[in-house]
Amino acid sequence: MSELGLCSRREADEWIEKGWVLVDGERIDTLGTKVRPDQRIEIDPAAEAQQMKLVTVLIHKPVGYVSGQAEDGYQPAITLVTPENRWDGDHSDNRFSIAHLRQLAPAGRLDIDSTGLLVLTQDGRVAKQLIGGHSDVDKEYLVRVSFGDVETDVESHFPPESLAQLRHGLELDGVPLKPAMVSWQNGEQLRFVLREGKKRQIRRMCELVGLQVLGLKRVRMGHVMLGALPPGQWRYLAADESF
Repeated sequence: MSELGLCSRREADEWIEKGWVLVDGERIDTLGTKVRPDQRIEIDPAAEAQQMKLVTVLIHKPVGYVSGQAEDGYQPAITLVTPENRWDGDHSDNRFSIAHLRQLAPAGRLDIDSTGLLVLTQDGRVAKQLIGGHSDVDKEYLVRVSFGDVETDVESHFPPESLAQLRHGLELDGVPLKPAMVSWQNGEQLRFVLREGKKRQIRRMCELVGLQVLGLKRVRMGHVMLGALPPGQWRYLAADESF
């Protein structure tokens, strides 16, 4: 069911236990039941109704917040999801409910020193789309850098061959990185578009070519933009939006 994109593995277990899954018209309530490729899986409308209630939240994460669980005294970004912090520009039809905070988990991380678009979701399908092993959703970042003692007009001092390395040719932890789109946004800022998300990947890539990251901001995930969402505020993913 997860492989077919019907739900997450956790949701599949819950639906099976509740008898919401039918195989060739027969209701299945035993976890681990084998299903042949030629068999038809159907989902009870009750499961689909429950899935429709799942929410996805977009946060403009400031520096100083961690993406997931609290660590080293730093607050997780989910603590920003309060009625007071909801963006006035949120035009979704969702009314805030405390139930929306249950099982709301980050789909892709931003380290504590980075800002920008952070996605928290209750929907396993969204999480799989963004961070699953076969995810092809690209993420866009704006990265302010210095090169040695150079902090202004870095572009004119940075070797073109090193820029080419950022695009393709680097490896982390002994594993070659996928090709990336990297270009100068202005003299001091690079634009990265990645289709993978290793821990502190951009910072480590920059270190390998002699750049120091002074600021890093994620501005897009797939088709969803950070846009005008202010730092520290959040909104719901609208019904007509998708990654």
